[in-house]
Amino acid sequence: MIRRTPILIAASVLLAACGGTPTGQPKTELTLYNDKGAWSKYFTEMGVLSKQHIGLGMKPVGYTDEPTYQAFIKASFRTDVKPDLFTWQTGGLLKEIVGQKQVAETTAIWQEAIKNGDLSEDVATYYTVDGKQYCVPLNVAYWGMFYNKKIFDKHGLKPPTTWDELVTVAETLKKADIKAFYHTSVLFSFVWFEQLLAGTDPDLYDRLSTGKAKYTDPGVVQVMEKWKSLIDAGYFSNPGDKTDPADALKNDKVAMVSFGTWFNTSMTQRNLDAGFFVIPNVNASLPKTSMIFESGPLCSLAKAPDPAASMKYLKWWTTAQAQEKWSSARGDVSANPKVTIKSEVLGQVTKDAGSGKYRLVNRYFEATPPPILTAALDGFGLFVTKPDSYRQVLEDIQKKADEYWSTHQ
Repeated sequence: MIRRTPILIAASVLLAACGGTPTGQPKTELTLYNDKGAWSKYFTEMGVLSKQHIGLGMKPVGYTDEPTYQAFIKASFRTDVKPDLFTWQTGGLLKEIVGQKQVAETTAIWQEAIKNGDLSEDVATYYTVDGKQYCVPLNVAYWGMFYNKKIFDKHGLKPPTTWDELVTVAETLKKADIKAFYHTSVLFSFVWFEQLLAGTDPDLYDRLSTGKAKYTDPGVVQVMEKWKSLIDAGYFSNPGDKTDPADALKNDKVAMVSFGTWFNTSMTQRNLDAGFFVIPNVNASLPKTSMIFESGPLCSLAKAPDPAASMKYLKWWTTAQAQEKWSSARGDVSANPKVTIKSEVLGQVTKDAGSGKYRLVNRYFEATPPPILTAALDGFGLFVTKPDSYRQVLEDIQKKADEYWSTHQ
């Protein structure tokens, strides 16, 4: 009953927002349900712009609790109360709702956008299921390290270019009684696991995501031991601290936070001129630096209240005129190659990523099948509070992986 309460409330809100069942008249305003409540201002601005450009307004309804949001969207599959547009994830979660025939196909939009240079073939891969495309990119993000320039300058530090240099920076900060890295035991508990594994053995990372390697394999165990050594060294903040990571960075509680380029929006909101660098590989002998990549979808249901209006909006969203506004307002990168990135650093990262300089690695959250991901998030959340539990954590995740891959190979 506890989990149903917010869902029922949200359903009532959506029913009111949509005005009930469509009367057959084309919609002039759409509702976008999303799991990015902090972005409501930017979504609202996009709604004003879309009204001017294509005669379709858009109002956001944002959630900040991911499980509640996912439960609500899935509940909408079974009711007559349906969002016009909604945000989701690529990878296993997208495949899941495509398999249930709940999400609208967008192959035609992708074909036209690629032809016009508004989207790339590389990004299309993340939106392709059984040869067809679904949804369009809400955003793309390249992961690295945001850092507090004031702290770095005070202690004479520069962005590291090797793993050893990164550890030296962390040790210097420790001696100054400053926590080097942000840590959390909740949703983003996977961040350091993916970074350490991708920067040590990206092929093992890819095999793990497809069931061709095990969480109990020596290479994975060694990554957990590396992670544990960093925790034991005192480089991380308290994972139970509920302080927003952006506030922790601004208020000097931590010197560095590892997130996607979308985190720059939080920096913009706080007027913090944070720096950004690509995290060096742990394994210096790798031919390319591994960079975590993600892309979040903007979707329409197969049975949307007004399918034509939703498709019209998704098509507009991919255009340069829409993406210039979306990117500049948030201070972030764009999936549209035509868009100029205002931040010089993020613009260079985007250019380098598109040039093949880095090995792009699909973010763990999308690369890992949902049942295994759930077990892993629980496991990593336990590990960061009890580092000695790492072997048991890996064994527990592997049990769920064995169960999943036994029927999905």
